[in-house]
Amino acid sequence: MIHGYIRVSTRDQNKDMQFDALAAAGVERFWEENASGMISRRPVLVDLLDTLVDGDTLVVYAIDRLGRSLIHLMTVVAELTRRGVEVRFLREQIDPRTPMGRCQLGMFAVFAQYERDLIVERTLDGFAAARARGHKLGRRPVQTPDRVVTAAALRDQGMGPADIAQTLGVSRATVYRMLGSQ
Repeated sequence: MIHGYIRVSTRDQNKDMQFDALAAAGVERFWEENASGMISRRPVLVDLLDTLVDGDTLVVYAIDRLGRSLIHLMTVVAELTRRGVEVRFLREQIDPRTPMGRCQLGMFAVFAQYERDLIVERTLDGFAAARARGHKLGRRPVQTPDRVVTAAALRDQGMGPADIAQTLGVSRATVYRMLGSQ
């Protein structure tokens, strides 16, 4: 059977290009996932790898869709090859069953990890620059002084934590934290 693995990092990214390329390559069963390539134990990928048997083919649009960690990529491909599973990367046109293919795979895997490391570095640099300009990062706090007063007033009127949470649009744990600070 020919299996195809499709991965995007965020829900905003579109899977259509990967799906079309894999369909054109004859993929019979598609496995789709929204997860970072740096996470090696992705649920869909784990299920897919457990499903593959001798004679199957795994088709992936590009090496970095399978993962961005050099060690993870090389381990997965070596294990699949050992089990008799053919692995095909459409964009790079690499055959990891040959010495040259393994060499090329290693080089591309190094670049995939390097690209990921650069993304992390640029992100951290951007955060540092934003903080230096006085920007606050992260989501806005749910527990504001006004909400604490409102939660306390609702409690004093006899409302329970679950109802207060629903009224304020927060979790019960947040209500307990708010009321604990009172």
